[in-house]
Amino acid sequence: MSDTFWAELAWVGDVPAAQVRIEVDDGVIVAVVPGTDPATGDERLPGIVLPGFANAHSHAFHRALRGRTHTGRGSFWTWRTSMYALAERLTPDSYHRLALAVYAEMALAGVTVVGEFHYLHHGPGGAPYADPNAMAAALRQAAADAGVRLTLLDTCYLTGGIGQPLGGAQLRFGDGTAVRWAERASDLRDDPMTRVGAAIHSVRAVPPDAVAVVAEWAARRGAPLHVHLSEQVAENEATLAAYGRTPARLLADHGALTDRTTAVHANHVDDGDIALLGAARSAVCACPTTEQDLADGLSPARALASAGSPLCLGSDQHAVVDLLAEARLLEMHERLGTGRRGSFTPAELVAALTHRGHTALGWPGNGRIAVGAAADLVAVRTDTVRTAGTDPAQIALTAGAADVHTVVAGGRTIVRDGRHERGDVAGLFAEAIDPLWEFA
Repeated sequence: MSDTFWAELAWVGDVPAAQVRIEVDDGVIVAVVPGTDPATGDERLPGIVLPGFANAHSHAFHRALRGRTHTGRGSFWTWRTSMYALAERLTPDSYHRLALAVYAEMALAGVTVVGEFHYLHHGPGGAPYADPNAMAAALRQAAADAGVRLTLLDTCYLTGGIGQPLGGAQLRFGDGTAVRWAERASDLRDDPMTRVGAAIHSVRAVPPDAVAVVAEWAARRGAPLHVHLSEQVAENEATLAAYGRTPARLLADHGALTDRTTAVHANHVDDGDIALLGAARSAVCACPTTEQDLADGLSPARALASAGSPLCLGSDQHAVVDLLAEARLLEMHERLGTGRRGSFTPAELVAALTHRGHTALGWPGNGRIAVGAAADLVAVRTDTVRTAGTDPAQIALTAGAADVHTVVAGGRTIVRDGRHERGDVAGLFAEAIDPLWEFA
């Protein structure tokens, strides 16, 4: 099916271009022509049109914790207790309802591809469902229903800490061994809207010999490999005590740092870790709003990028779903950490928001307004109280999710005038979340 879109301004290459006509055939961009007047039948997109945003790190079920964990002093580790309690309650059906609302909220914010770091695999007590990948199927269906692409990062999770068995809700996460994880994950297949990748939850949850198994599985399939890395100081301390190495060095020593790897967070990496990640060209996914919410600390993002690690962005636990805000905070956190402005150019922020994330999720070539890329387009209004007067080249520093007007994913308009094609997304959340807390 052929469609043509016309934008007063569109992000082409690394800069805004004027009067851009974008021709689409079967969901793929086949022509990009700046300096062109609109033709009869063109769909006009308001404001400035950016490529589709990539949310490179998601835990969909965490969204049900928003606004329910601020009960006093605490840390990441006390927040985790609430997360485990929620994990105990979900079924494939309730997970589908929740994930549909989450992915629809992402679409409203301009996201056209999401990387789901998926470890809630089994039933209560760890008993497999009749379909061992029933929870993954719920996520896949939810993404399709919301109109966004999905990279399912099936996650190996074997221990409750270094040398500690799984317990409680964690039993739902584990497959017993990395070999059994690989057997189950191997039943998952790509489709036009889904890529299947792998994830190592962390070096706390996956012993070194199992790290190698997961890395080899991903290498054989040419699949993305993601891993939580040095999110908390306690993880570094435990890894150094057990193995005499940092988490990054342990991953490198077992074949898990390559140019298909994405390290999530990397808040507490040292100079040697940064050099390892950069030399491997491993991407780094920053999740600034989550790192704020969980008191994780500031990531040395500029140093990582300068060393050779492409940066992308994720909303992680979804305390906030606003990828433009994540991009802006990449720069703002650097300002807080260094006392300097301008560590990242606006074009670098847009790259992290768009094509860097698509590549990290196994969709290279997408996330650009260019011939051959998927027709993923996000029209951001330039006439709101937040964006009025903005230099279009600096839109990433002023706009937010509320300014997203139209979202096109694969040539299909899934958000128009700030409204998702599914209708009332807040109502979807109420239907999904209220029953989860009814008896809490």
